[in-house]
Amino acid sequence: MLVKYHLVGFPMATLEAPPHSLQHQEIPPSHRILVVEDEVSIRETIVLSLQEEGYEVYAVDDGRDALALLQEFSEDPGQAAVDLIILDIMLPQVNGLDVCRSLRFGGDNTPILIVSAKGSEMEKVTGLEVGADDYITKPFSLKELVARCRAMIRRQGLAGNNIAPFRKFRDLVLYPQECRVLMRGEEVSLAPKEFRLLELFMSYPRRVWSREQLIEHIWGIDFMGDSKTVDVHIRWLREKLEQDPSQPEYLVTVRGFGYRFG
Repeated sequence: MLVKYHLVGFPMATLEAPPHSLQHQEIPPSHRILVVEDEVSIRETIVLSLQEEGYEVYAVDDGRDALALLQEFSEDPGQAAVDLIILDIMLPQVNGLDVCRSLRFGGDNTPILIVSAKGSEMEKVTGLEVGADDYITKPFSLKELVARCRAMIRRQGLAGNNIAPFRKFRDLVLYPQECRVLMRGEEVSLAPKEFRLLELFMSYPRRVWSREQLIEHIWGIDFMGDSKTVDVHIRWLREKLEQDPSQPEYLVTVRGFGYRFG
């Protein structure tokens, strides 16, 4: 069996699938993954592994092409968006961190998994702080990579089950697909992590979330920073949303447990 994959900026590549290929198994509707990696051998290995799991895979070798392809998808109503981006940091033209910043600044909340040879704590923190959802260090296990992709897409799917044109609570309205928030009719400017926190809270009103649960959902399981970062982001949200941040009506502290919305 010959496997072909979409490779923007390169000729169509062909790879021979291993004997354990899923060619005779029934594969569920495909999720789309974009791989942004400039090392050919790593890129092709990742692509083939993901295709073996039934994913539809696009691959590019630099950040500029990645942004161009995502822009093309967003402007074409006949094209489905990608469900996950696997992103290297060290890329020609536009590096991975700048790709991540650009997407988040533009309101794109597609899950991003950074794959990088830079494995220091500071590098991981930086990647997560600019908007990545997870971080895996080279060299890595392909099984672990696929498992992380599966988990991230699954979490995104669970969130997607709750997507509505808007969510409203009292004077607060959130538009998930527009990444927009209105408080008493006035637009509120939120950073990506603040928006995603608020969206999660409003998707599950009155559910109590621990710091650890919020970190796993918003920052990813490999977050290396202090759990107090949750408190900082909650404080920032209260300052932007609450009439009296010291007596919150929306983001409520449940002493000894965590936080809830409403």
